[in-house]
Amino acid sequence: MSHGVAHAGALELCIDELHRLLPGRVSTAMAVRMHHGTDVSFHAPHPPDAVVFPHGTDEVSGVAACCARHGVPMIPFGTGTSCEGHIAALHGGVCIDLSEMREILRVGVEDLDVTVQAGVTRKQLNEHLRDTGLFFPIDPGADASLGGMTVTRASGTNAVRYGTMRENVLGLTVVLADGRVIRTGGRARKSAAGYDLTRLFVGSEGTLGIVTEVTLRLYGIPEAISAAVCPFPTLAGAVDTAIAVIQAQIPVARMELLDELQMRATNLYSRLDHPVLPTLFFEFHGSEAAVAEQVAAVQAIAADNGETDFRWASKPEERTRLWQARHDAWWAALALRPGAKGWPTDVCVPISRLAECIAGTRRDIDEAGLLAPILGHVGDGNFHLCYILDPDDPDEMARVRSVNARMIARALAMGGTCTGEHGIGYGKLDELRAEHGDAVDVMAAIKRALDPRALMNPGKVVGRLS
Repeated sequence: MSHGVAHAGALELCIDELHRLLPGRVSTAMAVRMHHGTDVSFHAPHPPDAVVFPHGTDEVSGVAACCARHGVPMIPFGTGTSCEGHIAALHGGVCIDLSEMREILRVGVEDLDVTVQAGVTRKQLNEHLRDTGLFFPIDPGADASLGGMTVTRASGTNAVRYGTMRENVLGLTVVLADGRVIRTGGRARKSAAGYDLTRLFVGSEGTLGIVTEVTLRLYGIPEAISAAVCPFPTLAGAVDTAIAVIQAQIPVARMELLDELQMRATNLYSRLDHPVLPTLFFEFHGSEAAVAEQVAAVQAIAADNGETDFRWASKPEERTRLWQARHDAWWAALALRPGAKGWPTDVCVPISRLAECIAGTRRDIDEAGLLAPILGHVGDGNFHLCYILDPDDPDEMARVRSVNARMIARALAMGGTCTGEHGIGYGKLDELRAEHGDAVDVMAAIKRALDPRALMNPGKVVGRLS
């Protein structure tokens, strides 16, 4: 049997066994399968052969053991909001949908931590925590599952202050390719006990095992929160402001860039009335005095770079509307060209090279005659593009691929990375090799050690194992 591909007879036996294992929670309906093989990007859908809906680690273990016995690929699924084909069943197999595993298992108020099942979403967790005075800050645009956020090493608008999932995952429960269950890390804030397996699985994109439970850091809800929108006459002014704020070590909680095109899209989609100019969205957390000090320092830097007007959003409902508009940027961009598809992509560079990288990318987009808003978490050097395109137009696709290749090559030449938070999936396999070279072979060796038959989400991150 070849790696990552099941024979038809073995697949049929596996699905029959899964029906007995999870009665009423196995689907082979085409609509269900297609939904589970399609992410939010332009990548072609690849439906699995069946979808299962386990309710706990033991059931996931049983499913994995069944698939292993029959040599059937397994593809974990959270909410389906990934951008690089992470959930595509490239070689068929069984999709393991963790969305019904939504139990919050334990909240450690005194220790500022929580353990959840993998299907719990970030919004569900924060709603549950609301009366404890604690919150979980990592917020990718979608209401993603915490298991999915873990295996894609997600971040978001708060990363400039609170870090990414890499810094906020304390421990994991993981089902391996043969059905074994392991637990990594723990609730202690530091440990020198053996290899750091937690970090190995954070960002593994379901290629090494299936994360079923996650223990996370929590934070106290700040005493004071204030948000502002700050337009600039030029894109350079906005980016230079972001760089100066970070270099001055002002502890902003959020600092997001939206270029002129994205601001036009956001105003139209979210029914706002902000100036159609390159704009920074800020949020400040801390005591009343600390927030006032942060605001004054940021305003002074922004004024030096030509800002035209701070617009404040201090009431909770105003801040919610502002950040919801930022999180809806993807849908706003798509609405600029009804019927088109979106190709979301991102790179991350050292802060000192951010202005140069963004300016070069914007120039390439305009010269190629493409529609592609720029936005990003500029506080940590990460920016995004959303190419709005017709994938059936060969000329347009060629121009998009050319611009995208130049952007990634530029970022790598600057000491950056081909993806700050979207991940590799199968959409950026070549780019990962360009960035890490022979280190990808080391990643493949780890993959072989944990998953020798390449049954775990085959074809992703390290590609097809020979």
